[in-house]
Amino acid sequence: MRVNRVGGAGGRALALLAAAVLVALPACDSDGEAKRKTDGRSTFTGEPAVPRPVLAVKIDNVAPARPQTGVDRADVVYVERVEAGLSRILAIFSSDLPPLVGPVRSARESDLDLLRQFGRPALAYSGVQSKLQPVIDGAPLFPVTPGRAPDAFLRSPDRAAPHNLYVRPAAALRAAPDASDAKDIGFHFGAAPASGGEPVRQETVRYPAARFGFSWSGEQKRWLVSMDGTPAATTDGKRLSAATVVIQHVDIRDSRFRDRLGSVSPFTETTGSGTAEVLRDGKSYPARWVRPDAEDGTEFTTPDGDELNFARGQVWVVYAPR
Repeated sequence: MRVNRVGGAGGRALALLAAAVLVALPACDSDGEAKRKTDGRSTFTGEPAVPRPVLAVKIDNVAPARPQTGVDRADVVYVERVEAGLSRILAIFSSDLPPLVGPVRSARESDLDLLRQFGRPALAYSGVQSKLQPVIDGAPLFPVTPGRAPDAFLRSPDRAAPHNLYVRPAAALRAAPDASDAKDIGFHFGAAPASGGEPVRQETVRYPAARFGFSWSGEQKRWLVSMDGTPAATTDGKRLSAATVVIQHVDIRDSRFRDRLGSVSPFTETTGSGTAEVLRDGKSYPARWVRPDAEDGTEFTTPDGDELNFARGQVWVVYAPR
């Protein structure tokens, strides 16, 4: 499958921005780097890592916001439905911090319940509907916005607002020094179930005005991501892909909030229980999920109640309506 490559002035401008930020970041000392690679595994990806602070970034996902920057280096990528049937991404970073992530957009009420399983993470976003702001201020997280941490954000000259705001993850975490380290959120990693998986080449999740495709690449041993029928890539041309994709069936209802155009914001219920499909190793496994309370992680099991292991690597969780 052909990968979209990003070229021209826009791609070069973002590359230069990322390079400048990377030069400004403090280098990891050799002991710290060695410890990251050898001491334990990430509870988010199953790969070698040490516990580090958690940064969640709310990322724009309409066509003018693509290609995005830094999503390929997230530990976990959540896909949520928003107003008008569109989608946004909530990307979780801990074990690997790219120089830039974005474009950054506004948070939603659904994010607050979803993030409570991470303890008190940092949340980078660009703004919220005014009535939601007090709710965010009272939530167990550390808000990081351009108004609170101006040095953590920059605007790209090659895109029009509001699709041109980017966050520097290292600077964002410096603005939230007490953010919680990565901890268990219910994921398990290891060998696939011995039975129950159905070979699949592609799965699609549809919202009213957005769709996500996941195509298995036997060569790369990854699920290649497409958005609205187009192969999804980063600004430097790297194809977005995942080791594991979870299609989690949830209730999506109207919230009490509206956007600036008057559209009702959907609320995604991430607590409770339900069904899911777990895509790994070219197969789809039927699953059950349960998350009793917002502070709890989400456990995924086989229909028989056994733990359902994910493949090691980046995990995408797509919230699909029941």
